[in-house]
Amino acid sequence: MQKEIYYILKRNQLSITGSRTKILELFFAQNGALAHGDIEKKAGEKFDRVTVYRTLQSFLDKGIIHSIPTADNAIRYALCKDECTEGNHHDNHIHFICQNCGATTCLDEVHIPTVELPHGFKAIQTEMVVSGKCKDCNVNRA
Repeated sequence: MQKEIYYILKRNQLSITGSRTKILELFFAQNGALAHGDIEKKAGEKFDRVTVYRTLQSFLDKGIIHSIPTADNAIRYALCKDECTEGNHHDNHIHFICQNCGATTCLDEVHIPTVELPHGFKAIQTEMVVSGKCKDCNVNRA
């Protein structure tokens, strides 16, 4: 995993720092998305809020992670796939938020349908969030 993290940072022309490596490790260890607060807690007291914020912003700008809006106006972050680049995200998939456990999952295999916009409008980004029960909560608490 360390090699992959170094590769991602070098490919995106980012210095290899302790905060960047630790935060990327957290994303690789997580099965779904992370909120800013989750990252602060899991990183321990090593990094302050500003360091976490700046690191996330760099990762967003470079196409390493993408943001997921939530109903409570919070933002969660998830790793992008390889086709995302600086200023050019290709995250045309649905995000699922579990109402029981709060887990946020990128459903890469489910694509957002094309939206026909009126003449003169141009879509830059389309986001779709579905909420309900994730497969674990649905099985355990049917």
